[in-house]
Amino acid sequence: MKEFFGYGGYSREPEGYMSWQHLVFVTSLMIIMVALAVTLGKRYRHSGDKDKNRVLIISAILIDAFEILKIIVIMTRTDDPASAWRGLLPLFLCSIQLITIPLAAFAKGRVKESALDFVFIFGILGAVLGTYAAGQNYAAYPVLSMDNVVSGITHSISGFASLYIVISGMASMKKKNVPILFAILLSFCVMAMVANLTLDYNYMFLMRGDGTPYDLLYNLVGGNAVIYPILVVLLFIIYITAFVFIYNYFANKYGAASKEESTEEKETVTV
Repeated sequence: MKEFFGYGGYSREPEGYMSWQHLVFVTSLMIIMVALAVTLGKRYRHSGDKDKNRVLIISAILIDAFEILKIIVIMTRTDDPASAWRGLLPLFLCSIQLITIPLAAFAKGRVKESALDFVFIFGILGAVLGTYAAGQNYAAYPVLSMDNVVSGITHSISGFASLYIVISGMASMKKKNVPILFAILLSFCVMAMVANLTLDYNYMFLMRGDGTPYDLLYNLVGGNAVIYPILVVLLFIIYITAFVFIYNYFANKYGAASKEESTEEKETVTV
């Protein structure tokens, strides 16, 4: 257990990013994530809001509990807590789910709708980027270590919540809530950038790619300190806009087709 939590440092060499151990571990998490989301999403799809919301409440409690556990372990195993806390602020893109999933579970009105949509839009993206694309983690720590296991679990909970929200029918994806989605994102980007400049860190990968796919964008602009973060934020905005547009396009198309089929069935029964 001491070795798993990294007290005294890990004696094992990291298996490496994209090693078979890394891929088997994160694929196992993704399979569990999808299976649970599909099973529970279908089970509660026709249930009341209270029953649907109960799953999100459990997800919110679990994701924050695991994150708190990680923070406690990291702060107690280090000889320099004053320096370690700099990297523990909830200002990564995936960390936003530590706040938006509880908002989706406990808030009401447009705030709840917007939080549900935000989790739906970014949860599955964060699950993939935080597991398969987490080169900074799997190059530094053994696969079966607290750092990677807890990170994998929290990212999987984000992905689970994203899939559960859409399968259970909780996503609204109303265009009028898009400005709120932008506001949530841009607020975190501003806070992340302030923290980066103050603490010399790399929250939301606004400073550099650090072994993630953001490296492609970073190298494309030659590491320009102004253009790179602007493009990263612009990509987030484009992603939200495209996601909402595509979702509503298919929802309207197949939703209309489903209504027509239902009407035809009723008319046939009446005849």
